[in-house]
Formats: sequence, structure tokens, C-alpha cells
Amino acid sequence: MNIEERLALLEQKKVHSRQDDNPRYAAKQHEKGKLTARERLAVLMDDGILNERYTWMKTQSPDFGMNNKDLPCEAIITGWGEINKRKVYIFSQDFTVMGGAVGEVHGKKMYSLIDEAIKTGMPIVGLNDSGGARIQEGIGTMQGYSTVFQRTSIASGWIPQISVVLGPCAGGATYAPALTDFIIMVDPIAKMFITGPSVIRAVTSEIINFDELGGAKIHTGLTGVAHFYATSEEEALNIVKELLSFFPSNSREKPPVVVCHDPIDRMEERLRYIVPEEDKKPYDMMEFINLIVDDGYFLEIHKRFACNIIVGFARMGGKSVGIVANQPKYLAGCLDVDASFKAARFVRFCDAFNIPVITLVDCPGYLPGVRQEHMGIIRNGAKMLYAYSEATVPKITLVVKKSYGGGYSAMCGKDLGCDLMLALPTAEIAVVGPEAAADVVFKKEIESADNPKEKRREVVNNYRREVATPYRAAEWGLVHEIIDPIEIRPTLIHALQILENKTEARPYKKHCNLPL
Repeated sequence: MNIEERLALLEQKKVHSRQDDNPRYAAKQHEKGKLTARERLAVLMDDGILNERYTWMKTQSPDFGMNNKDLPCEAIITGWGEINKRKVYIFSQDFTVMGGAVGEVHGKKMYSLIDEAIKTGMPIVGLNDSGGARIQEGIGTMQGYSTVFQRTSIASGWIPQISVVLGPCAGGATYAPALTDFIIMVDPIAKMFITGPSVIRAVTSEIINFDELGGAKIHTGLTGVAHFYATSEEEALNIVKELLSFFPSNSREKPPVVVCHDPIDRMEERLRYIVPEEDKKPYDMMEFINLIVDDGYFLEIHKRFACNIIVGFARMGGKSVGIVANQPKYLAGCLDVDASFKAARFVRFCDAFNIPVITLVDCPGYLPGVRQEHMGIIRNGAKMLYAYSEATVPKITLVVKKSYGGGYSAMCGKDLGCDLMLALPTAEIAVVGPEAAADVVFKKEIESADNPKEKRREVVNNYRREVATPYRAAEWGLVHEIIDPIEIRPTLIHALQILENKTEARPYKKHCNLPL
């Protein structure tokens, strides 16, 4: 063959590898309301350009004649490109090829790509659309999956890893995205479950459909498996772009900085009036967040899950910050099992990638109840304590209202390694709330009073004014400064500037033993 013939053969093979460009195969995806694997890449990548890797790899398995089958790209497109001018590794599973089933080589392409990402220190994004394991290849499939799990675990904390679920994700395949940092699911096409409805019905006699078992609403609202809920593929892929804009490429770098047009010294008088004077009247902590961050822009994580706590990314003075805040609108801002898990995982991600953490506190403590105790609130609550204690990034805490007992510690109190502990004049900091103190400390005094009801009200008010006051906490050195609410934004930004080059040593160890 001369060079022209060889080039013609190369072009022929390239065209053949693009099966999902075939109108017949593309139409099948479109009928399901789904984009093809390459259409997704065209939306996500700058100029739709992907530099492909491992295009020609092909299964060698002789079982069931698999090595003789025509499986373009082994049902997965892998490579690297740029997203908003940031270099990123990416794979996109191709459901038009054997339902995107994962065989030995399919898995090898995935973990080889992760290996490259680890070596180069670049983020990796996975577009998941697979019917599961390629049973015909037997244990080769298991080897591929297991190696993907192992490589993903090794990459964790070194490079950001984002998964987008754009179709079925069943059985062992669910753990590939589950091991990554963030999962985005698209309703109604995305499904994640270990065993499907038919198997569940056969084994347990329970009747359930795919959406009720593992749809996007379930995993973003009930289980917390997924972090983002999207109603279209385009929305999901735009979330990927937004997320990446807050992260460094790896843990040795600092997050990217953007030009800040929002004045650093901006004062917001509205902040003075968000906290209601009535003690038990709820308010929306999102108002606080939106008024203090750059341009009022906040990317909330786990928006539909454990709504009693808020976590997400914003910018302060053009620099990325992670925000953790109690939400008094839900469960009075109490910490429960789900909220503790949600916050702990978020803090650990921020710490891994050099993103400072700002904590806004209005927490009466841990949610009481038999169900919470039996669900493991001790173990899960400890995750928050551990995550904050372990974190070495700048940590700033602002007590907005309640900070009682275990809530004081769990929400990054001063003695958990908080670098700057601030409080508003509305703050209440104490080992227990005024009502609890009345029932325990002043019980006999109240019972012996001529008017117990009036005496109890008096005791509660005195405790709130004299004991739970932020000034008492400041006298003990538990609060560095008490500030006017309008000063929140400039105070936080100036503190972040001071703490920018903070260093904090930890004893040598192989790894931590987080209370999983």
C-alpha cells in the first residue's frame, strides 16, 4: 500500500469509529430524549474538539465470538480537550454500541484515561450512559470495573472527578460515579440502582418502577447519592462547566481567580434585618449568602438533599470559597444524619483542593429522637467534627444566631481549628439553649415560684441576655470579634486575604481513619 492508500484506510477507520454519527443510531438516542456520545462532547468541549485516546483498542475475548464483533470504540469515547480553556480528560459512553455495555477493553480505556489524568494532574469528567456489564466477556468485565474503582480511589483528592449520569447506571457500574466527587443526574433519563425492579420483585416481592427506585429525584432528594438535578443534558453539561470554574486542576494548585467587579468593601444594610427578633421565627439563610458573596452568585450543592444545611461554592473578592450554613427554614437548622454527612463530605472536598471554608451558624444542636440515634447520629455527627478538625485550609466561622452545645463544635467552633471566629450581636452562644437551661438549671426555682409560667419566662430572658450573649463568649476568648451585620462582606474578604498563605502542619501518618 502506498501512502495515499494508507491515509485513505485511516480515514475510513476513523469514520467507522463514529457509529453514533450514523443517522439510524443517532435517531435511536434522540427517540429516548438523549444526545449521542459525540453530541454530548460537542456541547461540553470548547469548539467541540476532543483529542481522542485509545480509539483503536478492541476486545480480544474469544468467548461468544466477541473478538469478531464490530464494536466501534468499544462503546466508549476517551480523550482530552478544553472546557472554558481548562484542560480536562473526559470519557463518553456510547449507548448505540451494545447498549454501552462495559467489557474488559471498555474498562481498560476508562482506567487508562484516569492514569493519564493522575500523571498530568488534570481533572476528569465521565459521561455515563451504559446498560452495565458486558456479560459475554465474563470475568474480564469484572477486572475492568474493579480497576476503574481502584484508579478512581487513588485519584481522589489529587484531581477533581465529576460524573454525569445520562442514562442507565446499574449494578457494579454505579460505583464508578459513586466514587467521584460530584454526580449530576438528568431527569427522566438517568437511573442508578444496584438491582433492578424485576430482581427486587423476584427476591422481596416489592413492586417498584425504575424512577421510584433510582431516578434523579430519588438520588438528589432522598439518598443524597447525586449532587445535582438537571432536566436536560445541556443543563447538566453546563453544571460541569460551572463546577470546574471553582476548582484548581489538582491539589497542588490554588483555585482560579476571576476579576471581581463587586466592591470588596460593599456594605449591605439589609443584613441587619434578616434575623427576626422573635426567637422561634424562621428566616432564609440564603438571603445572607446572596448578600455577601460576589455578585450574589452561589452554586448550591445537594440543593434537594438535607435542606437543613446549605453547602456550595461562591467567590469572595474573585476567589473561590466553600460555604457551609445552617438553614433555619428546615428543622430549625438542626444537624441530623444526612446534614452531617452532606457537610462533612463538602468540607473534605474543599480542604483537598485548597478552597477556604466559610461557616455561617444558626444551629440549636443535633436533632433529637430515637430514629436519629438508631440511624447513627453519633457516627455521622462525628464526621463533621473530623472533617473540620482535619481541614488545614483557612476556616472562618460567623455565628448569626444560635450556637448551642454540640452545634457549636460541629459548625467549626473556635476550638475545632477555626482561624477566625466572628459573631453578630444577634448571636447566642451557650452549652444549651435558654429553654433547656430553664428546665434543668432553674427547675426548682421555677417550680417554687408563685407564678411558675411567668418565672420561667423571666429565667429564659435573663439567660439569653446574660449567659448566651456573644459578649460572654468573647470574654472567654471563644469569639475573636463581634461585628455589625453590614460589615460581614468586607470583614470576611479581608480575613481571607490575611489567611491566604496560611500553613498548618499535621503529624505524619499513612492516612486518616475517618469515622465512615
